[in-house]
Amino acid sequence: MEVIKGSDRKEILKRLLSRSKLEIDEINSIVKDILYNTRMKKDKALREYTEKFDGVLLENFLVSEEEIENALKNINRELKEDLIKAAENIKNYHEKQLRKSYFLKEDKNIVLGQIISPLEKVGIYVPGGSASYPSTVLMNALPAKIAGVNEITMISPPNKYGKIKDSILVAAFIAGVNKIYKIGGAQGIAALAFGTETIGKVDKITGPGNIYVTLAKKQVSGYVGIDMLAGPSEIMIIADQWANPKYIAADLISQAEHDKMAASILVTDYEPIIDKVLLELELQIPSLDRKDIIKKSLEDYGIIILTESLEESIEIVNEIAPEHLEILTENPFEIYSNIKNAGAIFLGEYSPEPVGDYFAGTNHTLPTSSTSRFSSSLSVDDFIKKTSLIYYSKEALLESKDSIIRIAEEEGLRGHANSVKIRFEDV
Repeated sequence: MEVIKGSDRKEILKRLLSRSKLEIDEINSIVKDILYNTRMKKDKALREYTEKFDGVLLENFLVSEEEIENALKNINRELKEDLIKAAENIKNYHEKQLRKSYFLKEDKNIVLGQIISPLEKVGIYVPGGSASYPSTVLMNALPAKIAGVNEITMISPPNKYGKIKDSILVAAFIAGVNKIYKIGGAQGIAALAFGTETIGKVDKITGPGNIYVTLAKKQVSGYVGIDMLAGPSEIMIIADQWANPKYIAADLISQAEHDKMAASILVTDYEPIIDKVLLELELQIPSLDRKDIIKKSLEDYGIIILTESLEESIEIVNEIAPEHLEILTENPFEIYSNIKNAGAIFLGEYSPEPVGDYFAGTNHTLPTSSTSRFSSSLSVDDFIKKTSLIYYSKEALLESKDSIIRIAEEEGLRGHANSVKIRFEDV
């Protein structure tokens, strides 16, 4: 990991944002072709791409009831209970996000309102292969279910045997997913966006994926809604002299093992802790399965920032706007209110980032690449729509008509003005 001074913060931000690969022309072109071919050839294209990219030829993409039943039988019993508990925590947290329609009745002549209604059909993308996460199923499907979405379709790439991991299927069963298809990649996004003979078109697509999936979501945005364009994951830790170097190192590693492009950042005003953290990294990494990924991630995007004060550390956090922020200080509850930009905040040494990833109930689909400046975690709000309701009586419109007409004419829209005038020509 590189150690730098807080005064170099602009260079830090530039380096982190450079991880985004959303503008790679070659991949964009490949994705465009996949989307077009799938839109035109539908199921035939899905079979061809699944054989090409996943190494398996499938006649039927739909996961059968028998496959789900087998997954429920075969899954480790304790793991199944863990997923059920996690689902309950996610439900409890997200149910508080439910909105209600409201109506404003100023008097008998004017009624205004906002109608909250769920999306009809949602598609969820769940990565497969080595990045096979049942927690992603729960984090995407449960908020949709709570919002009242009528039809939840999940897609996930199959393994070479044409199967989806048992834990993924069990999580989908727990979350109440309606249909599951063995499809991945940009072609899966195309199927959800445009529909095929087998897979129905949805209104919105959520869930993370590789660069091809992300760029596919970007290209179909507008045909359907999407949740966000997720870049490489990141964690930032604020530490003071009271922080435990062993915990800091472990938490930096937990993020670095995601991806070679994941960013792990420590910001501290206590210089003696730096060497201790570096030593802990050396001690902890060798025994881990993904040590090569961790080493590469920390080498390229691991940064330790030394600041003059805790206040400067907070300033840098707000500028970088990390996806995950851990506050490992003596009094974290005195600090968190000063954080303006972060996807999720973890307080104290017994609230490591995996607690939020898997179990606490908060959503782990979070804004990356400094987008927490203007974006939020996935929530029930992502699966609803808001419709305005307006009622004016004749008397109310008469009272307001001159103002409406003047504004319309100022904008050069005489048809708008006439739409109001015409109702009072005989008055």
